[in-house]
Amino acid sequence: MAEYTHVGPGLPPLHGDSARVLILGSFPSPKSREQGFYYGHPQNRFWPLMAALTGMPVPAHDDIAAKKQMIIQNGLAIWDVIRCCEIIGASDDSIRNVEPNDLADLIARLGVQRVVCNGSTSARLYRKYALPHTGMDCVALPSTSPANASFRLERLREVWGAALGPYLPAGL
Repeated sequence: MAEYTHVGPGLPPLHGDSARVLILGSFPSPKSREQGFYYGHPQNRFWPLMAALTGMPVPAHDDIAAKKQMIIQNGLAIWDVIRCCEIIGASDDSIRNVEPNDLADLIARLGVQRVVCNGSTSARLYRKYALPHTGMDCVALPSTSPANASFRLERLREVWGAALGPYLPAGL
């Protein structure tokens, strides 16, 4: 049986001087922590999805500069609900002993207008740990994780596009 590991702190937030939308995950996966950047698993559809929504080219897996540019240039921000926790591997269902990030401060500083969560676990954790401090509810979106195989990229684009489109520079 796999054992719990205390991990954290997670990754620092990614943002420019301001952001209209904050995209939240629960906590970085082992692959993301290994790469030192968000959505580092090569099969995660996050970066192809962001490229489709922003009209930018899909960045190479290891092109962190292009990924940063895509997020910042489009008035987005990325972070995770959790700063530190105990977890078994990459299983969001196993998360316990959570120390949340200070999302209220980030939202206020950046002027965030909408919070979206990449998957139901991040939405549940956001509502538990951050909503009482931010007063801003989140929109739970289907996870871009390869484990969410029931949602193809086209369907992710449709659902995520409806949530993000009004906040992107070109609109969708």
